[in-house]
This record gives sequence, C-alpha cells and structure tokens, in this order.
Amino acid sequence: MSDIQEKIEQELQEAREVCDVSGSNSAECAAAWDAVEELQAEASHQKQTKPKNSLEVYCDENPEAAECRVYDD
Repeated sequence: MSDIQEKIEQELQEAREVCDVSGSNSAECAAAWDAVEELQAEASHQKQTKPKNSLEVYCDENPEAAECRVYDD
C-alpha cells in the first residue's frame, strides 16, 4: 500500500508543476490531475477489499485439505 501512496505523492507534485507551467485551465493540467484522481481511487479500492478469514487463509496454505474441497454442481 505504501507504493501507491508514494506514487500518489509523485503524481501530485508533477500535477502541481504541470499546472504552474502550462496554466490551471490547460488540458495538460487537467490530465495530470486525472492521473492523481485515478491513483487515489485505486488506493481507496484496495482499502475496501475485505481481509481473508481463517478458513480462507488455511485453504490458501493447504488447498488439498478436505475442508477446502470445492464441488461443482
């Protein structure tokens, strides 16, 4: 998760620089801020994924266990 936070910080800095150079109403400025928003949305999405319960963790580590069998209907 820290990688995406670092990337957000980089994109924020780049967006500020682009907007300072090309103006706040330019297409380049808008595109730079869109990139920041996309990264922030991805970070938010990653936080929303629910953690695995103990059975899911066990089955990841022991897929051959009887408790972890999946039957097709």
